Amino acid sequence: MMSALLTAPLLPVRLVTWAAQRALEQAEDEYYDPAPVYAALARLERELQEGEIDQATFDREEDVLLDRLDEIARFRQSLP
Repeated sequence: MMSALLTAPLLPVRLVTWAAQRALEQAEDEYYDPAPVYAALARLERELQEGEIDQATFDREEDVLLDRLDEIARFRQSLP
């Protein structure tokens, strides 16, 4: 009981810390989700096939997207 009374003033700090941690986890889940990258690769392929972009543009943008997939894979491997 005494412990609860003594730590009660820290409750708002703990609550903010907990909320910040949940927000960070959500942001990481979204940032490291490979689905949008795969969708962008598919869209890029379609644009090349339909003549909306040239091969050089495709190659540049594909490299960026593949680098992003590598970053996502490295992040996921580092998770416990």
